[in-house]
Amino acid sequence: MAKNSIGLILNAHMPYIRHPEYPRFLEEDWLFEAISETYLPMLRMFKKLRSEGVPFKLTFSLSPTLCSMLTDPILQGRFTDYLRLHQELGEKEIARCGAEDTECKQLAQMYLENITKNLEEYFETYQCDILSGFRDLEESGHLELITTTATHAFLPLFSEYPSAVGAQVELAVQSHINYFKKRPKGFWLPECGYYPGVEEYLQREEIEFFQLSAQSLVLAEEPVERGNYAPVACPNGVFGFARDFHLTNLVWSNLEGYPTDPAYREFYRDIGYDLPMDYIRPYIHEPEVRVFTGFKYFAITGKGVHKNFYRPEEAKKRVSEHAANFLYTARKKGEDLDKILDRDPFFTLAFDAELFGHWWFEGVDWLEAVLRKAAKSDDITFETQLDYLKRYPESQVLQPSFSSWGEGGYSDVWTDGANVWIYRHLHKAIERMEELALRFPDQSSLKKRFLNQAAREVLLAMASDWPFIIHNGTSANYAEKRLRNHLGNFNVVYENMCKNAVNTEWLVKAEKKNIVFPDIDYNMFNLQSTRNRYNG
Repeated sequence: MAKNSIGLILNAHMPYIRHPEYPRFLEEDWLFEAISETYLPMLRMFKKLRSEGVPFKLTFSLSPTLCSMLTDPILQGRFTDYLRLHQELGEKEIARCGAEDTECKQLAQMYLENITKNLEEYFETYQCDILSGFRDLEESGHLELITTTATHAFLPLFSEYPSAVGAQVELAVQSHINYFKKRPKGFWLPECGYYPGVEEYLQREEIEFFQLSAQSLVLAEEPVERGNYAPVACPNGVFGFARDFHLTNLVWSNLEGYPTDPAYREFYRDIGYDLPMDYIRPYIHEPEVRVFTGFKYFAITGKGVHKNFYRPEEAKKRVSEHAANFLYTARKKGEDLDKILDRDPFFTLAFDAELFGHWWFEGVDWLEAVLRKAAKSDDITFETQLDYLKRYPESQVLQPSFSSWGEGGYSDVWTDGANVWIYRHLHKAIERMEELALRFPDQSSLKKRFLNQAAREVLLAMASDWPFIIHNGTSANYAEKRLRNHLGNFNVVYENMCKNAVNTEWLVKAEKKNIVFPDIDYNMFNLQSTRNRYNG
């Protein structure tokens, strides 16, 4: 067995965005970009390694909201339209570049080939259901699929609402079983958001491990014996794996991480913004809303306005160099740790999957290079958290500290001056949902559906995406509108149920719009039964 183990966890997540009431919707492009630039290329890369006999193992989290959208017939059809529209643009770009911009023609051809490949695989390999690709890789032992909270809620901000935390965890596990036909053994804590006690909800659902930020162990009351290089066991026996900040930063840092190399492709220079409106209008959103098209011809170059043309051959060299540097750094850390640890070190790395391919165009290629080089080494291996626990079943028992991977290490990102107003309304909605669950337990027929819709709206409002988007100032109006709509929808149910009535017309429309969590049970919010479950 190699001396140094790397446990890579990737979290694939998109907020639940589905607007069948419009023929085309701007924010749905977030999903389509992730599918075409991250999920399909990553599946392609994993299957290529498997077919060539390159050994690898990693942990992959797929959020319930993402799974719901990936299997939704309406969104599947719209993704197909998205690819075909971009295929048309690619053909148009090859002609334009051949006449006006010959240096970009090769890049346009590369993008068109990628789009065509995505179309073929989406239809022929996956029959529009790419979750089957992840299931296949889990069955072959290359991926360990895990889940995350139902709507990617940042749990520390709901620590005083056990019914809401319990619903987020229980529904997530239930959703995972529906999609993958097995109970997940791991759990991705959104934003590495941990607070003491959250492990009780995970244990209830037979979860064995979760990931933590580095400072969660550093700030624990009891000194940690093996640093971030081995898991700790919470007092209830659920294991926490703290990510390695140094190795993570080589990839994650927006100041000096690998993706900032000037040879790599610039994300923000896109023909959707660069080319004249008359030319690009058919491929953006009405009325003349410019968007990213994926056709990008410039390298990062530097911080100035001037950008060099992107050269894939130069980027390919950097990919190989950065992959070698990453493994060299891990190896050197392992040599130093060998002098002080009583076991082989385990380096936990946790990333958003969309970093690879979408934000960092060369990211999937870098990951492939790392896995290939690691497979040829005799001192570094990629293994899952469960594999490591089998080798070392005993761990230090320790209570981790409240933390996150957000700026400042706590909740600043989700509770700043721009978004903190959310929580007085959201907490009140949770309290009222608990009230409804207590007053109207175990309802049937229309009332059950009405109350289930109320629970669905509360959970969707709890998504960490909305305060994060507001914090960043990107699509803030949309995020605020979504929050207000979900809370307003909940209030429709609350006000009607206070009169012991059901608004049937409203209910039918709401159910058709948000079809996520078809098996939801509003009784999850029954505070009395929640206390019985988690305290007894």
